[in-house]
Amino acid sequence: MGSLSIWHWLIFLVVVLLMFGGSGKISAIMGDMAKGIKSFRKGLADDEEEAKKKAEADAVQRTIDVKPSETVKTSETSKTS
Repeated sequence: MGSLSIWHWLIFLVVVLLMFGGSGKISAIMGDMAKGIKSFRKGLADDEEEAKKKAEADAVQRTIDVKPSETVKTSETSKTS
C-alpha cells in the first residue's frame, strides 16, 4: 500500500507532461479560462441591464395605465358632488 505501482507513476508522468510539456500550454489554458470568465460576467451584466430596462418599461406602463383611471374617478366624483 505504501509504494506506488507502475500505473501510478505513468498517470503522474502523463499529468506532469500535460502541465509542463510543450510551449506555454498552461498560459494558453489560463488565457482561455480568463476569456470564459469575462464572457460569463459580460453575460450576467447584459441580463441585469435587460431586467432593469424591462422593469423601467413596466413602471412606465403601470403609470400610464393608472393615470386614466384616476382621471375617470375624479370626473365621476365631481359629477356626483
